[in-house]
Amino acid sequence: MFSTGQLIFAALFVLFFTVVIVFSYRKDKKLHNKNYKGVKWVGIVFILFIIFLFTIKYLLKN
Repeated sequence: MFSTGQLIFAALFVLFFTVVIVFSYRKDKKLHNKNYKGVKWVGIVFILFIIFLFTIKYLLKN
C-alpha cells in the first residue's frame, strides 16, 4: 500500500512534529498558565452539561 520511503517519511514527520509541539508548549507554559487560569472549569462544566443532556435524552426515551 505505501512504499518504504513513504512510511519512513510519515514516521519522521510524526516524530518531529510531536517534538516541535512539545517544545512550543513548554516554551509558552508560563504564559498559558497566566492567561488561561479558569479554562479547566469551563471544560468541566461543558462536559457535565453534555452528560446532563444525554441523561435527559436517555430518561425521556424510556
